[in-house]
Amino acid sequence: MQATRVVLDALKLDAQYTHGDIGWEFWCNEGEALPQRTIDLMQNSDCAMFGAITSKPKEEAAEELAPNLRDKGFVYRSPIVRLRQLFDLYTNLRPCKAYPGNPLNYRNDIDLIVFRENTEGLYAGVEFHPVPDDVRRSLEASSAPMRAFKDVPSDDMAITARIITRKGAERIVRAAFQYAQKHGYKNVTLVEKPNVLRETSGLMTRVARKVALEFPGIELWETNIDAMVMWLVKNPQQYNVLVTSNLFGDVVSDLCAQLVGGLGFAASGNIGSKFAVFEPTHGSAPKYAGMYKVNPMATMIAAKLMLDWLGEADKSAKLEKAIATVIAEGKVRTYDMGGKNSTMEIADAVAAKI
Repeated sequence: MQATRVVLDALKLDAQYTHGDIGWEFWCNEGEALPQRTIDLMQNSDCAMFGAITSKPKEEAAEELAPNLRDKGFVYRSPIVRLRQLFDLYTNLRPCKAYPGNPLNYRNDIDLIVFRENTEGLYAGVEFHPVPDDVRRSLEASSAPMRAFKDVPSDDMAITARIITRKGAERIVRAAFQYAQKHGYKNVTLVEKPNVLRETSGLMTRVARKVALEFPGIELWETNIDAMVMWLVKNPQQYNVLVTSNLFGDVVSDLCAQLVGGLGFAASGNIGSKFAVFEPTHGSAPKYAGMYKVNPMATMIAAKLMLDWLGEADKSAKLEKAIATVIAEGKVRTYDMGGKNSTMEIADAVAAKI
């Protein structure tokens, strides 16, 4: 984030930057990784840049609470998932573009974008463990496959609901088609699994076919998630716009990121109708804290997406050109690219090109 601020200042973006508290430190000391004061701050902002933070499973999170907060009923929740739901940031936009000169590229002709539904699916947070008796009775009465588990104790079973709504499916698919139309792409690929997940992926597929009729110049391609990861490794250059549900989008976009150099180049925009949050898609690296070692380009590319969303097209183009030039020249590289330069040296090199 510090490096990205350097390049935003070089662009002379007319903006006021206000820091908001979020992340592991605040969970440990306050029992809330996303404090209400930060939510209030965001509600009075145009958009937000979200820095990579640590996140851990529920049990581990409870163990790291300050002693005075333990056994007080605090339950860890992912801050970014909460932000997506609080602000209805239903579109997760993840571009995966191979910049020439990057030694980590799988191929140099990859330029695709993933539209991931951001608020539903398996990440909706509807989970049970142990499974309540009334939930069990309802499921066993209405679902023959559930009866196969009738002898499993409720303490030995966990259930996560995969929720797909018609509205959620329709607006993410339409966003993908609108993007394809705006940028001149000829196809949109729906990535689901309707042959097994007949109801949820089935609804997504039916909705996608209906929305596709509104865009006669763009083909709808349909593929299963397992086949898609194979085809992306084999022929990634054939695809431009992918659209899918929450978990599948999380998985397939990380694969796409590796094709173009890894998570050090992977950014995303969490976009709603009125607000947006932009972030690198990698997590945190506490072992490198304070060392200024890691690649800041994912966060810089997230800033590029932010500039697009704000309507700052010229500044967005300048930033992307500067990033691409630094990569192509290959003179300044962080360790992941085989170099020895620091995070801030990358920032200075990109700023100099601006």
